[in-house]
Amino acid sequence: MMNDCIFCKIVDGVIPSKKAYEDDEILAFHDITPMAPIHCLVIPKKHIRSLMDLEAKDIGLAGRLLNKAQELAKELGCGENGARFVINTGRDGGQTVDHLHIHILGGRALSWPPG
Repeated sequence: MMNDCIFCKIVDGVIPSKKAYEDDEILAFHDITPMAPIHCLVIPKKHIRSLMDLEAKDIGLAGRLLNKAQELAKELGCGENGARFVINTGRDGGQTVDHLHIHILGGRALSWPPG
């Protein structure tokens, strides 16, 4: 855990969240400022700063994160019409929390390009 990381504090229960899923390695929770009717974040419990910091030893975890994001999107009602999965990386990529996370956005048609 990183002491100043808001997502690590959510993992530890210091900051409350509306959980969508949790196991030993992964936590998914609803975004507090949703950008779509469905907006969840899927994070590793292990602190990994960004996709650029993912190491070879984390490949299995990365696969499980993607699989869980897909399963949750279906459970949340995006199975038929689809969803957007976003991993913002670094300042120029729009990452605002330095902890790897996947956004699941759905529940309406999403425009392109995003920004």
